[in-house]
Amino acid sequence: MTRARRLLAGGFLLLPLAAGCSEDPFDAYCEVVEEERPDLSEAVAAGSPTALIEALPSLEALEDAAPRDLRDEWDLVVGRVRELRDALEDADVDPAAYDAERRPEGVSEEQDARIDAAARQLVSGATVTALAGIQQQARDVCGTPLTL
Repeated sequence: MTRARRLLAGGFLLLPLAAGCSEDPFDAYCEVVEEERPDLSEAVAAGSPTALIEALPSLEALEDAAPRDLRDEWDLVVGRVRELRDALEDADVDPAAYDAERRPEGVSEEQDARIDAAARQLVSGATVTALAGIQQQARDVCGTPLTL
């Protein structure tokens, strides 16, 4: 047997081992959904206008674990939450105390416009659609909602 044939035959023998080592990305994602659900549920139940910012670590964990077909949705949602968080931090504004109707003292028009734009993007149709898709995927694939 030539060396090339031995290598090829050895490669076929290793295929079942390689297949057995691969982890289903949905199983790993569903585990993270289960782990993060209590924190997400608590943030949502609090009814705080800053719930998504408070839940950002959980959202980031889910984004990191997301299978390829959910990556775009998670990137959109988490990116928009980060944008709002960053806009508020850059303006040195407490998210819980921010009032969109009255610009806080010390916040420039530019900073206020950035906060407003980030908040509008977070509640936009694209973000709502992405969240709905993420929620539906959790129900369909993991058999559980993201929040209780």
